[in-house]
This record gives sequence, structure tokens and C-alpha cells, in this order.
Amino acid sequence: MAHSLTHLGIGKIRGLDQIATPEGVFTMCAADHRGSLQKMLSPANPDAMGYEQMVEFKLLMVETMAPHASAVLLDPIYGAAQCIAEGVLPGSTGLLVSLEATGYTDSAERRRTEIEPGWGVDQIKRMGASAVKLLIYYHPDVQDVSAAQRELVERVSAECAAEDIPLLVETVSYPVGGQKRPSPEFAADLPRLVVGTAREVSTLSIDVLKAEFPADADYEKDEGRMLEYCRQITEASPVPWVVLSGGVDYRCFLRQVEIACRGGASGYLAGRAVWQEVVKTQDQTERRRFLETTAADRLKELAEVATRFGVPWRQRLASRIPSATQIPEGWHVGY
Repeated sequence: MAHSLTHLGIGKIRGLDQIATPEGVFTMCAADHRGSLQKMLSPANPDAMGYEQMVEFKLLMVETMAPHASAVLLDPIYGAAQCIAEGVLPGSTGLLVSLEATGYTDSAERRRTEIEPGWGVDQIKRMGASAVKLLIYYHPDVQDVSAAQRELVERVSAECAAEDIPLLVETVSYPVGGQKRPSPEFAADLPRLVVGTAREVSTLSIDVLKAEFPADADYEKDEGRMLEYCRQITEASPVPWVVLSGGVDYRCFLRQVEIACRGGASGYLAGRAVWQEVVKTQDQTERRRFLETTAADRLKELAEVATRFGVPWRQRLASRIPSATQIPEGWHVGY
């Protein structure tokens, strides 16, 4: 099902405003990591990072970084409810909540996304979140699996439409046919995969696409080519898109955000590139100091770049946003 030309729901418009800056650009911070974060915090024994330790770490991250982000992405297990209850997520900062379970099912070359058991769009809406985030692994060449992934997106998008809450879909590519990531072979294929995925997924009934940067910085050095790949994503996508950090180092991501925004992106959703060094210490005072200084400064710098070069989301969706005069008297009766 492709995008209809109908107007966006009022709830979706409000939600998108809540996760964007006043200028309409997305300067969002990702802190929804679960299994991967446990491995980062305790490489020798990830299971040692139990519920209390994970919640404590998320509270610290959000308290220090949320004031510098237009929105924070959190998970339902350790982060979202706890940060609201503790008061560390400001009311002025938007909240996205993950829908998917961590990891994937099937196999490494046939990755399928599953919804977190016991969790759903209606619960994300009910807790006061601004938007729903769904991560899907995607490879255009694995056609039966990619068709199933698109079906999942459409099922979730129908639920989001019913609840009138925005849906942000994150797409992550993966190697098949014996390829490795990273490798020169996969890097050479990455632009095709990212742009092709954007073409197939962004035309579904989603509201924002969270895309990988369409080039591997370790292999692609030509900024002109990178800019062209980003423009191809913009051309392929009828909805606003943001770039994800994918664990690259901060200076690399800052450059990628500028190139992506110059190429038509509407901002970023930054995770490990901003805060990954904090896991190197177990000392809470040192962790807080790093997050309050280095990570906060990075978020401010990223926001300046995105604000300067990013395309406001309302500009991308102008044809689907009703004016006040298009909202008839009595509209609320059928809402």
C-alpha cells in the first residue's frame, strides 16, 4: 500500500512537532539499546548487567542528554517508563519508544523483526509517547523476507493510523551471500542497498524514515559521491528522513550529518556516536562528567549543523498538512 494523498492526522502532526525542534528539524538522541548495551557495559559477562544496572545507566543518559535533544528514543524494558517516572525526561523533549524486540529471528542472512512480546502501539500511545519507532533489518535482494518485513511495517502503520501517532521506521542492511561487514565488497554494495531500501520502505504508510548513511566512511572518501547518494534517498522517499549514527566515531558522524542534511535529510537520530566512550569507565562520577560535557557538547554541535542544513519536516510533507481553514466545523465529532 503506497502513501495516500490524504491529510496527516492531527495527532501525527502534533507528535512530529514534539520530536522536532521549533525549526522543524529532528535532533534526536537514541538510548533504546538493550542487548548491545549490555555487551558494551560488560563485554566479559553481559548478563551481569541486570535490570537495576541497566535502568540506572538509562536514567543517567537521559538526565544528561535529553535537554540537548529534540527527542529521545527509549526502549520499553529499561528506559521509557522509568525515565518518565523519575522526571529525567523534560516535558519539552519528545519521546519515541521502540516497538521491536531486540535482535532478529530466522538467520543472519534472512533477518526478521519481531515485536517485543506484550508490547504494542496502543501502549506506546497510552504512556504519552510522541511517536513509535520500528527497526527492520532489510535486504532488497532477499525478496521473500523483505516482503514479510514490509507486511510487518504495514500492519504496524495501520495500528499507528488508528491511534493517530507517528511511525518512524529504521532500516538496517546486512550482508548476504557470504559477504562480511565490514568489507570492501559490502561497502561497494552499501549505496545500492540503502537507497533501494529507502525506495521500497519509505513509500509504505510511514511518517519518517531513519536511514543508514549510504556509504562506508572507511572505504568511500569522495564527498561528492556521498552527497549524491543522500540526494537519491531524498528523491526515493516521499517522507522526511533522518540519518542514524550506526556506531561510527563522533567526528565521522558529524560530517555525515552535514552531508545527509545538505542532501535533503531532515536531521538525525544519534546513538553511540555521541556517548559510546562512556562505557569505558565504571565510575559513576566520571560517567556523569563525560555525559554532561563531551556528549552534551556533541549534541549541541550536531543540532547546529542539522538546523543549518536540514530540511524542515513540514516542508517535506506540506501537501499532506491541512491548513486551519481546511478543518471543518464539527470535525471533532467523527475523530
